[in-house]
Amino acid sequence: MTTGRVNPAMTLEKQGISGLKAVHYNLLEPALIEESLKRGESTLGKGGTILATTGAHTGRSPKDKFTVKSESNADKIWWENNPPMEAEAFDRLYEDMIAHMQGGEYFVQDLYACADPEHRLNVRVVNELAWHQLFIRYMLRRPETSELDSFVPDFTVINCPSFKADPERHGCRSETVIAVNFDRKMILIANTAYAGENKKSVFSLLNYMLPEKGVMPMHCSANHAKGNPVDTAVFFGLSGTGKTTLSNDPNRTLLGDDEHGWSDRGTFNFEGGCYPKTINLSQEAEPDIYATTTMFGTVIENMVHDPYTKELDFDDDSLTANMRCAYPMEFIDYASDTGLGGHPKNIVMLTCDAFGVLPPISRLSPAQAMYHFLSGFTSKVAGTERGVTEPEPTFSTCFGAPFMPRRPEVYGKLLSEKIAKHGATCWLVNTGWTGGAYGTGSRMPIKATRALLTAALDGSLNDVEFRKDPNFGFEVPVSVPGVDDKLLDPRNTWDDPAAYDAQARKLVQMFADNFAQYEANIDEDVRAVAIG
Repeated sequence: MTTGRVNPAMTLEKQGISGLKAVHYNLLEPALIEESLKRGESTLGKGGTILATTGAHTGRSPKDKFTVKSESNADKIWWENNPPMEAEAFDRLYEDMIAHMQGGEYFVQDLYACADPEHRLNVRVVNELAWHQLFIRYMLRRPETSELDSFVPDFTVINCPSFKADPERHGCRSETVIAVNFDRKMILIANTAYAGENKKSVFSLLNYMLPEKGVMPMHCSANHAKGNPVDTAVFFGLSGTGKTTLSNDPNRTLLGDDEHGWSDRGTFNFEGGCYPKTINLSQEAEPDIYATTTMFGTVIENMVHDPYTKELDFDDDSLTANMRCAYPMEFIDYASDTGLGGHPKNIVMLTCDAFGVLPPISRLSPAQAMYHFLSGFTSKVAGTERGVTEPEPTFSTCFGAPFMPRRPEVYGKLLSEKIAKHGATCWLVNTGWTGGAYGTGSRMPIKATRALLTAALDGSLNDVEFRKDPNFGFEVPVSVPGVDDKLLDPRNTWDDPAAYDAQARKLVQMFADNFAQYEANIDEDVRAVAIG
């Protein structure tokens, strides 16, 4: 049985996938919601939201992600970060997965990534779960209905949570696998119901493909001044550092919350929706994101709720601290209609410092910006990856190592060239701890972070007095209207300044030890600002 709308020359059967009981092509939101509820995959929540849980996998499984090695990519992939899979093993995985799917009911969405038409990537996503289709319909961009009649995918993603891989037969690590094959233009995902794997697999594709076109792919959120796309800001950062929260500013136009490109024409969103974390989400601090959690069709993932009233518990992390919601961009009143912005005027690098050492905001020279971009220091936040139960200091190069198929220096050089050409001002913002390390200090006040960011983006922060940080060498404002001066000097927030100094020395050494791996492949100006 076949339902929906599809290019008749590009059905699954024409792609070589046959024997399925039913295939539903390009169903719209109401139909996907109906199917998900009918099949018992989810329950209906307050306001018509979709409440879903993902079982054992409540975050990404980066150690289970593999890339097929071939002549076309052998010298291009960062293999230390992207474990290789033999082409024959991928072929066996594909054949076994298709055999497993026989007689089953599957859903297909024909979507695309990249708001800039020049860099559009058509993606077909095949899902076993209807609610995954709703999720990816939000996360990628939706073609016009008339385009579906002639849609041809550049890549196909097949996601089958009920299929378990065989490590010996399929050349993977466990029964869970995310396998990317650039030659076959295909991604296979098995044994995980975590929806985020769908979108991050496409992000990894773009991170490989776009640099060859001179486009910088960025794990960042972005916004611009209302009515003025030239005044664009991008916010680099790993999950949990505040990309979504800080880019959602009613006084600015939101481009997107997670993945963007920077081309010769400006900035563009890869996606068509948002996927913010909801742990401790506050109606007062983040009213617009909070409001989406009762909007019709929003996907609520792994959130505890009252079984009778369906009220969500934003503080209960018994399922996971990585609880999330997913919704289309239009759910945010001040979101861009086009997903397009200008060249970034400000680049903000977000870090969640669990050591309590870094200031709330610092101004970086271009060379310092490259150093911190390649370092990618932050703390993994509980729940984002399996096994992480509390903030864990880490270095994730380019603020997104799990999604970077190429060597970090490739992305660093691209970013450096674009900063030099377009003159962006760079900032490092700590949304982590102050007054002590994790367990002793407290989380940086969001009101202070917002005030500092506003001053950075409107240019007023450039007019205040700065001091040179003795540990990292970057510039730190001495006093900013509306922000406690004490907060700007983290050493003064600690009860024991000597303990701060010891912690700072420890962090500086961690930076130095980590950066040693890049020194042979970076420019002298970046090497000159390396600390330690």
